[in-house]
Amino acid sequence: MLNEWQEFLDYTGPVIYKASGKKDTSWLGRFTFEALREFGGLSRILTVLARGFLFHGPDGRKLDGRPRERTGYAHRGLCAWCSVPERASAKPEWQYRTDFGLLHEEFPALVDEDGRGWFCRHFHAAMAFAQNNPKVVRKAYSEAAGELDKKFDAEWRKKVRQFQMPLFSSNADAAWIIRFDDVIADALELGPLRQGMVDLPDDLLAKIEAVRPGKLPSAVIQMLITYYIANKPEDSKWVVLPVANFDCWFGDTNFGRKYLSQIPEEIIQRSSSFGVSRYRVLPEFLP
Repeated sequence: MLNEWQEFLDYTGPVIYKASGKKDTSWLGRFTFEALREFGGLSRILTVLARGFLFHGPDGRKLDGRPRERTGYAHRGLCAWCSVPERASAKPEWQYRTDFGLLHEEFPALVDEDGRGWFCRHFHAAMAFAQNNPKVVRKAYSEAAGELDKKFDAEWRKKVRQFQMPLFSSNADAAWIIRFDDVIADALELGPLRQGMVDLPDDLLAKIEAVRPGKLPSAVIQMLITYYIANKPEDSKWVVLPVANFDCWFGDTNFGRKYLSQIPEEIIQRSSSFGVSRYRVLPEFLP
């Protein structure tokens, strides 16, 4: 969550599908099972990808020149990552295309020649692993994987069509809060991906430990504080809290379902504005 370039690599590189036991969720990559099932956290994921396309070369090096000149490249990269083959009988208009196999030569790691994008391939591979390895996968995941695998292509096609819909299209729905145009606009505003980390001083770590509830992992509070420092805008005390993405970073849903409610309000305050979760760290717990 702090090394954003590593996030880009995690969402574009290979995933190793193996597990040492039911608590090992590394076979999900940088996702939770719930995030895959519900398409959770996509807004941040797509924005991280767009920032990588706009501002960085394959090795992470910041590119020279003007990122606005690379918006077409970023749009194609998002299409490649999201690509899913069309139904054999489909004859889509350009705005409803979901198969971007033609982009394989430009983005070989993101979409194969058959039109299966990175996310499509990962979803099916993860569900296959869950079905084929019930001894090292939670029972609920193993039982649900088969049905989710069958439904994925049709459900994902709907999403990919929505992602491409122009903002002022007469067919647009206000409920569609993610569009490639919006993602690229946000990426241009946010700029290059961070590649460093934020270290908290020892005296602040000791202060956190003094008020931390015993069952709440210290890493949760530390991560929220460092994320806040790295993302706080100049004109606000509040930072958007991407709960699903934090869950993915920690590897399970304990962060959103369990730990957030345990954080003392004397350290972190949370609120919701227009359906967006946000939080602020009190000054006493900032470096």
